[in-house]
Amino acid sequence: QVQLVESGGGLVQAGGSLRLSCTASGVIFTITDMAWYRQAPGQQRELVARIGSGGVTNYENSVEGQAATSRDKNTVNLNRVKLGPPDTAVYYCSVMNTGKTVTWGQGTQVTVSS
Repeated sequence: QVQLVESGGGLVQAGGSLRLSCTASGVIFTITDMAWYRQAPGQQRELVARIGSGGVTNYENSVEGQAATSRDKNTVNLNRVKLGPPDTAVYYCSVMNTGKTVTWGQGTQVTVSS
């Protein structure tokens, strides 16, 4: 079993940047993919960025070029630049293990003021 703890959310002015981090504990040797999702009020949860165990990344179209994800051992980070009000959401870290089980973090609120 894996547990996830996110950090780094908060209030950011439009045009600003932030860094989110997620630390996994527990049975971390089984982790394959690590990812960041977000969910805005009244919207479905959507993928922001994913990084595989080999380091291959993919990004949601709207954040392409403005987001970078990285991982190191049991931590996955998300760096965002040029934030705008549409980026306001709860950001969730998730990991998948070798058995295809997905674990979610508790979420961290990101609010971008105009």
